[in-house]
Amino acid sequence: MPTPTLATHSTRAEVGVSALPPVVLLHGFAASADEDFGTTGWPASFTAAGRDVHLLDLPGHGDSPAVSGDAARTGAVVAAIVDAIDLILDGADADRVDVVGYSLGARLAWELPATGRVRRLVLGGLSPFEPFAAVDVAAVRRAASGETAADEAAADPMIGMMAGMVSAPGRDTASLLAMMEGLGAEPFQPDSPAPEVPTLLAAGVDDGMAAGLDALAARIPDAEFLRVPGDHRGALDSPEFRAAAIAFLAR
Repeated sequence: MPTPTLATHSTRAEVGVSALPPVVLLHGFAASADEDFGTTGWPASFTAAGRDVHLLDLPGHGDSPAVSGDAARTGAVVAAIVDAIDLILDGADADRVDVVGYSLGARLAWELPATGRVRRLVLGGLSPFEPFAAVDVAAVRRAASGETAADEAAADPMIGMMAGMVSAPGRDTASLLAMMEGLGAEPFQPDSPAPEVPTLLAAGVDDGMAAGLDALAARIPDAEFLRVPGDHRGALDSPEFRAAAIAFLAR
């Protein structure tokens, strides 16, 4: 199965290096490690707490290579993340990592504990259903290329919103469309085996995408659930979420 090499942005702990393992951060769809975490100060917060931190760009995002076909399916993307984690562990005095995933990053991080490479897990803005399974990717592709009439786009606001996300300046539109297809083809299954590691799940009080996350958390044996201020994007930037993630991963 093809597994593209993922761009990894690493920052070492400032002082007083912790005996705890490295932290891996996974960003959301149509963003990048730098946009979701780097420019908002997450790495500095972790390094100040004595943690080495590694930000991964998902396939077709940020500085990672373009992706298409089977390499954009969920299983292949998770395999690419595992390959990147193995490279991180090769250079660290640890056999596992801690992971923070947000939105799509959280959905992918759900799969990682089963690989035996994760000690503790933070999932923010996780949708308890697979949004891409319900999206007409062909319609998004037409809208992104300007082939869709205004009245057709207005009839389905989701199509227009997704088209805007994948065609925004600096985005690899073809890769993002491939990811939408690949993720939808292997959708998130909340009834699949839950992470068997300590897990913190967090959702913004105004985040409709994460509606029902508290019920999902209740089905995970060793999980905690936290509500933080903000909508889907605002929750990621909230000081409350960041402080809770750092504290949870320090245990």
